[in-house]
Parts: sequence; C-alpha cells; structure tokens
Amino acid sequence: MNLEQIHIEQAGVDKLDAMVDLFNEYRIFYGKTSDLDGCRSFLFDRIVNRQSIIFLAKTIDHSYIGFTQLYPIFSSVSMQRTLILNDLYVKENARRKGVAEKLMQTVIGYGKATGNKGLQLETAKENATAQALYQKFGFQIEDTYLSMHLTF
Repeated sequence: MNLEQIHIEQAGVDKLDAMVDLFNEYRIFYGKTSDLDGCRSFLFDRIVNRQSIIFLAKTIDHSYIGFTQLYPIFSSVSMQRTLILNDLYVKENARRKGVAEKLMQTVIGYGKATGNKGLQLETAKENATAQALYQKFGFQIEDTYLSMHLTF
C-alpha cells in the first residue's frame, strides 16, 4: 500500500455504510459484541446533530481502512473549544503503513484550521504503540490533573 494512494475525507451521512463497518470492527477490537444497527444509529445521531467530526481513510480502490472521531468540548476558563480525539482505528491489514499518521495529520490540521485550543485524548496505559504515535505528534502525558470517572 502506497501512502500517497490513501485519501482522507471528512465523513457525512452519505458515508454512513462505510463508517458503520469500521466502527463495529473498532468496538469488537475493544471487546464489545457486534451491533451494526446500534453502530448505525449512534453514528447517524452524532453526525446529524453535529456532535462529532469523523474522518475516513480510504484506498485508491475506495476501500475504507480507518477512521478517527472527534468530539468538541469547551473550556470555561480559556473560553475556547477543544477537540477530544475519542476514536482512532485502522484495519489490521493496513496497520504500520502510515495510515494512522495520515489520519493524525488530518485531525491536527482540522483542529488548527477551525480555531480550536488543542486536542486531548486518552489511551490505555499498556497501549505503547498508540502512545508512541501520539507522542510523535507532540502530545504530552498530562500529570497536572487527576482524571476521575463515575459510571451510571
């Protein structure tokens, strides 16, 4: 696979079918059961309600091989918008070929072009591959604040 043959595009409802399959694979990767209808409904709602920004990676033969999803949030203190890079997934047969890097370049360019304060993300402590990718782009481990969650 030649990286020059990989095209990144922002997804809209017209790309829902491609997104559903990738999103379902992503969820399975994280131990969830397959749920194509649930994925379709979730993604449709996010796009229609302008609650997320999704970029798709496709090959020259129009095979979709990866995606990333951003969620906008706001900082009261800085009075600016920040993007959460919530999802980044590349199909197994396309990994270690620069696809994730190309998606990251697109996300960072989008964030800057749309006037956001920055990007934030979380990844598993044991996911050294993802950490190396993010650090390559200048992400730094945040140790000033304690992250806490409450599950309902």
